[in-house]
Amino acid sequence: MKCTSYKELYKKMNLTTDAFIVNQSDNDLGTIKEKIKESVLKGMTFCEKGVGLSRNMALMRANGDICLMADDDMVYVDSYESIVKRAYSNYPDADMIVFNVRIHQNGKTIEKVKKNGRVHLWNALKYGTVCFSFRRKNVLEQRVSFSLLFGGGTGNGSGEDTLFITDVLRSGLKVYSVQDVIADVYNDGSTWFNGYNEKYFEDKGTLFKALFPKLYFFPILRFTFKYRNLYEEDMSAFKALSCMIFGKKV
Repeated sequence: MKCTSYKELYKKMNLTTDAFIVNQSDNDLGTIKEKIKESVLKGMTFCEKGVGLSRNMALMRANGDICLMADDDMVYVDSYESIVKRAYSNYPDADMIVFNVRIHQNGKTIEKVKKNGRVHLWNALKYGTVCFSFRRKNVLEQRVSFSLLFGGGTGNGSGEDTLFITDVLRSGLKVYSVQDVIADVYNDGSTWFNGYNEKYFEDKGTLFKALFPKLYFFPILRFTFKYRNLYEEDMSAFKALSCMIFGKKV
């Protein structure tokens, strides 16, 4: 946690609703609970590592009907609560909604949601946790949680968010995307991305194997050629493909 207190982070993120902040540290510092205007802020600091673990801690201990997942580099727009409520009113059968978030990095701004509509397995892989909202009860009833084997602090790079949304879809829950922006992310660098090296592609292969145990070769092949322009200065397509195929065996 970059801020010196839970309350400072709450204000920095422009939060106005109930919030549960999980902080990972070298020490167990217990929990706090305080009132901020009409909302309740809860915080917990514990001595364990792994982004999936912290997300599951929040998922288990939250008590709201609709939950949003967040990172500490997010700043929510002033009207985010009404935007979320309106979306769930417009899609009453939605179990999960991915909202638009503006990513600001290296002088560029990327918006994550391009259109409103249903999310399926074939178009779900592009959404990160910062876009996620869901009906907590429905997700827990399907025993869906964040993987402890992927994401920061696990040694396997990213992927806990992709596994989460695909597990939601495979459980039969309905997922929608909404173009409305709920937050901005000011990203000054990843905790796991160190360039398009062998480890990066091995991790991708491992993730594709976890996502598609029997059909992993097809997304590996697609990734190799679709994103070739991103990595071709660092590695050949053949080498990238080889690393991903090796990764799926790890």
